Amino acid sequence: MVVLVGLTARRHSDLSRITAWWRGLGSTGFVALPPPTRSRYTQSDGHEDAAELFAARSLATGTSFAYWHWQSHASFDRSGALTGPLYLHWGGDHATVAAGLGDGPPGYRLVSGGPRGAFQLDRRTERDADGLPDPQDETGVRQFLDRIGTSRHHGSPVPLTGPEEHWLHDRLAGPVDPDRVTGFAAALELREALTPDETSRLLAVWREEYAGRLSAWPGWWPVLNALLRQEREEAWDVAAALGPASADTLAEHPSGQALAALRATVLAGDDRAVPAWFRTHRTLHEPDPLAAARTLSEELPARPAAQAALLAALRTAVTQDWRTAHPDPDRGAAQAFSALTAVRLTTDDRLPRPLRVAAARAAYDRLTHVREEAARLTGPEAADALAAADRYEAARDDLLAGTGPDLTAYEGALGDLWHRYRTLSPADIGWLRGRLADPTTGVQGIAFCLELLHAHGEATETELLALLPRWKKELTKQYRTTYTEWRHPLVTLTCLAQDLAHPAADDLLAWWAKPKPLWKTPLRLLTHLGAPDETRAAELWEFVVSGAHDTGHLMTWVLLRARLDGTHPLLVAERLIGRPGIRQYVLHRVLIGVADPAQPLWHYALDPRSHGWWQRAREVADDPRLCAGARAIGLKAAREHHVLRHPDQVRPPLTDGEVNEARAWLDARA
Repeated sequence: MVVLVGLTARRHSDLSRITAWWRGLGSTGFVALPPPTRSRYTQSDGHEDAAELFAARSLATGTSFAYWHWQSHASFDRSGALTGPLYLHWGGDHATVAAGLGDGPPGYRLVSGGPRGAFQLDRRTERDADGLPDPQDETGVRQFLDRIGTSRHHGSPVPLTGPEEHWLHDRLAGPVDPDRVTGFAAALELREALTPDETSRLLAVWREEYAGRLSAWPGWWPVLNALLRQEREEAWDVAAALGPASADTLAEHPSGQALAALRATVLAGDDRAVPAWFRTHRTLHEPDPLAAARTLSEELPARPAAQAALLAALRTAVTQDWRTAHPDPDRGAAQAFSALTAVRLTTDDRLPRPLRVAAARAAYDRLTHVREEAARLTGPEAADALAAADRYEAARDDLLAGTGPDLTAYEGALGDLWHRYRTLSPADIGWLRGRLADPTTGVQGIAFCLELLHAHGEATETELLALLPRWKKELTKQYRTTYTEWRHPLVTLTCLAQDLAHPAADDLLAWWAKPKPLWKTPLRLLTHLGAPDETRAAELWEFVVSGAHDTGHLMTWVLLRARLDGTHPLLVAERLIGRPGIRQYVLHRVLIGVADPAQPLWHYALDPRSHGWWQRAREVADDPRLCAGARAIGLKAAREHHVLRHPDQVRPPLTDGEVNEARAWLDARA
């Protein structure tokens, strides 16, 4: 007899039970999207899948729906067991969705996150009279730990009852498995309740099981914190082994030794420790935040990222001091003070120039907030704010000349300022070229700078020659650009080489033609935008109408066709409205994304919190060259943008005046 090991378990796994229940859902006005694949990675993808399903089934666009995406799917382990709540997202009417989902499958509980949150699906578990789970019930233990809290980043922990604390200590009694006791140790140390004996045993097993890689254990924080709290010498060896990860914990226990360790980490080149170094220095030596920042700035390397990190720490300190003096500020007042702080620091002569440059960059998009807030004030406060704004404007250009953003930052932060580069000044062009010539600029920085120069027609053979020595070793690596405004740098470099008719184009195209690595396959056709011809246009079109997954292909074809025809890409995209074989929801994002061919928006979906997408949506809606259907697409995208729906989520933040102007614009087109 052949036994299929694990088959029965899979048949009765959480995933199989939930999927069986899910496939049975559906009612008038409500549909449950099919379970996700990797292509449905975010909520935007879920809403796009819903639009495609509605079109395929001829459902009304206002139909309510629910789904989960691939990130939520990570709640299942490889055997299909739930390891955390499954977040179910939705669209449409919340009450309709709640009724359509019901109570969840038998044995599970479904909790609503409210009209602006996701539903959570998890197993039902049993607890004793003290509210404690069976220690062998992994789900019950997880839910108990979630309830009492195990993260130091979520505010003050709730006090434990006597039975709860005893239960946690019992879990750490005797031999411990470091991979199973993380939550127990964290819950206790959040209340400063780990005993010296427990700390010693956890440290011993941690060092044994994770020798040479102490930071790989996710449960390291409670042990290091307990060692520092208990003033044990082992803390310093542990902190050194953890490196920058230990910075915030060291700052929570300020001492001369902690300060020296943090300083060494920063000077070794890791900017993540700058805020902790600043806080510790201020606590021990210099309560005045500006004086502390001045002292540390003089020690910091000239790296703009390091100075920006120090400025952020300074602004946080100044704002916290203000909050202490204003214990109940509303959110608007706090945001206004933060903006004014950045503006003031730009021209504060007590700060060295590198910090003032960092302040000028941070305040760039906040000046209008300061002026708007000043208009609400009266007397000396208003005059002071307006004077600070005038001083900032007078000094800004000189401070920012030849500078740019931190190219190693989170890519979303770079996306937030993409709209600043819709036109390039000579200083911008010089800075972008300088970064591409710098061999220390990483892949993300190359992608960012090269895209801007190439799109604006400012990329030259000099940039090509600077990057060619690096392309085989550095640019042939996978780099996800699904949710950025720039393409993979090797795509852009290949387009540039073709546009310049440089001999290197043949080598680059030969690499793209090879079957491996597999990650490049979907991107190869994007290189057809360089030196386009009718043959490449036809090949790209064949892919576009094939129904294959689109990662910029339709946008590339529209831009390519516009180049060949000598016309604006908006007019090319307009001709595709309603055309069979074209996913209309993809076309809608392309129509807006190509509104300015000198800076196309390559983001995989319409970004509802982006200034660039908002500006382009309005331009499409008001473009007299376009037909009514095309303008309606722009108007619909503008209506759905967060500028109108959730203005507090737009980055950089909007002023009240900008929000009011946006609403007036929409009202005028109602």
